[in-house]
Amino acid sequence: MIAGSASGNLGDIVCQAPQADGAYVDMATGQAYAMADIETAAARLAGGFAKRFKRGARVAIIANNGAPLTLSYLALMRAGLVAVPISYRLPAETIAYILEDSDCAAALINDRYRDLLPPGFSVTALESDEFASLMAADPIAPVTPEAGELCEILYTSGSTGRPKGVPLDHAGQLWALDLFVKATGDTPQTTIIVAPAYHMNGLFFTTVALALGWRTFSMPSFDPRAFLELAAKERATMLSGIPTMFAMMARQSDLLDTLDLSSVTAVTIGSAPLTQALIDRVKSIFPKAMLRNSYGTTESGPAMFGPHPDGIDRPPLALGYPYPGVEWKLVDGSATEGKLLTRTPAVMNGYLNLPAVNAERLNDGWYDTGDVVRLDDNGFFYFVGRADDMFVCGGENIYPGEIEKLLERHPAVLQAAVLPAEDEIKGQIPIAFIVRGEGAEVSAEEIKQFALANGPAYAHPRAVVFLDTLPIGGTHKVDRSALKDAAKEAAMALGR
Repeated sequence: MIAGSASGNLGDIVCQAPQADGAYVDMATGQAYAMADIETAAARLAGGFAKRFKRGARVAIIANNGAPLTLSYLALMRAGLVAVPISYRLPAETIAYILEDSDCAAALINDRYRDLLPPGFSVTALESDEFASLMAADPIAPVTPEAGELCEILYTSGSTGRPKGVPLDHAGQLWALDLFVKATGDTPQTTIIVAPAYHMNGLFFTTVALALGWRTFSMPSFDPRAFLELAAKERATMLSGIPTMFAMMARQSDLLDTLDLSSVTAVTIGSAPLTQALIDRVKSIFPKAMLRNSYGTTESGPAMFGPHPDGIDRPPLALGYPYPGVEWKLVDGSATEGKLLTRTPAVMNGYLNLPAVNAERLNDGWYDTGDVVRLDDNGFFYFVGRADDMFVCGGENIYPGEIEKLLERHPAVLQAAVLPAEDEIKGQIPIAFIVRGEGAEVSAEEIKQFALANGPAYAHPRAVVFLDTLPIGGTHKVDRSALKDAAKEAAMALGR
């Protein structure tokens, strides 16, 4: 088990090794914390939380990356509570649903997100005197979790359109963290955390950095130029993020010509499919870096594939070789390509309050990822695509049917069909095909603004095409394949 986590608590993973440069720097404030400072602050905040909440209570966190969020996340778990990170990008209606679905007792927020919370809901702003008093409480030792005790509930998009709660326990997440840490090694690193901490990606790499005592810079939001400048200034050695981030960095050619990024020796990219073109671009930015195509799911954990046990070099697009303890099988295909099912200690026991979905996706501990993968002769896995029609835009899962329902709420829209189109920056973007109601008038810009006002920003259509009718297939459903070329043309016309 990870050094420092003898309690078996995921909040108890901060490295106490006496590394001279091990530190956590909050870039929003410029404040730096030694690892011992993080440990002490988390213990005090846990003491404050333990006095306020009963063990097992669920507490939401709606905040940007930074020390208050990181300390709250660790302290909630140390106190025997359940952290529920929620995206501040979601509309208030969806956040209200998540708070009710997860039975949250309260929310810890950046004050600027207060209006996203339902009226009367118990809220503590991370900037408030109330939070400062919690930080000043007497420290407590980390709670030792019982078998199966939850540490967090993460929310992921679902085929129903509403986010699905994924309850995760301490033991499973520590198992995954331990695997990754052992594969990564104990060489001191300097890294930048910018992936939002309401996603598994951002949370996991924060715990990795803290567990290994890395010198860590936490950015509240992503700006490609600021990220690159920080990496060069602080001589970053290990970076992680989603493909969209690195595609945006690649476009900063004027800045890249002025920066020395030769210190970066490792880059991990995940949360969305990776292309060879992007790999080539990333290598041109970080010429000395080894790239790792990372794969994981919220439901089955962030650590599934790693290095080959025989030392065989991982091909650029490969996800890796299954870690020890990862069970897998392929279904609905061949022996070398099919839908991936997995069973590990990190797999959730089931979605929150969704018995019908659980019956479809879980069986005897096996989780159906919904991802189609391919296996090569050396045992490396490759991502092929989704088994359903979900697509990923900038690291966010998008389901066309839900955008269509949203667009059809506009009074001038009779029908809507949404398809993905390839995009250099976002990976894929939504393209909307609209049939106006009889006599109705609405512009493409009005459709976009309606989507932005009523749904998450990442899901709004980047282009809108008006049609007299939608093509209908033999099953009397919209023939999406007949719209693929038009979606591609609409995306190309954007000139991105």
